[in-house]
Amino acid sequence: MYIKPLFIFSFLILFYSCKKTQDPNLGNIVDDNTSGEITKKDLTDLDFIEFALDSKTEKLVTDWQGYFELQNLITNVKNGDLSFFNNENNDEIKVLLEDLKSGVPLDVKSSSTSARILALETKLYKLESLSTIETTNKKELVNGIKEFLASFSNLNFQMNKKVEKDSREIIKP
Repeated sequence: MYIKPLFIFSFLILFYSCKKTQDPNLGNIVDDNTSGEITKKDLTDLDFIEFALDSKTEKLVTDWQGYFELQNLITNVKNGDLSFFNNENNDEIKVLLEDLKSGVPLDVKSSSTSARILALETKLYKLESLSTIETTNKKELVNGIKEFLASFSNLNFQMNKKVEKDSREIIKP
């Protein structure tokens, strides 16, 4: 008795839902985030605090070759050039990090600076892996670049603070 109206109602719902057609243009939508091309415009909109070296700190790190190599890499990354990471071997990255770690001037060397260098190393390796993996989308790559640039900025900030702290003259009574 109740089965016949239920059957007819189910059949009408099924018939009504099958009548909908799919829009043929839906299959042609291309997501811009899948394009791996990073441009300078993509990187200018990044939201992080960028610290530069103080004039006092710049004088202390003039002989630190590893830092200036890293600074050149940062400049290239800010321009969207990730060719440094697309090499076949990781020897260049290892040499850069060894120069960075071994040549730290005594005036800026501290445990907090070493920690920032270690964090920078981690972000550098993460960016290297993101740039070489083909399945990485543009959003992930830009986020990896942002983290790398922020870690370099934090290293600059920490070195500035170390020099500032050491240059204070506290008069003891």
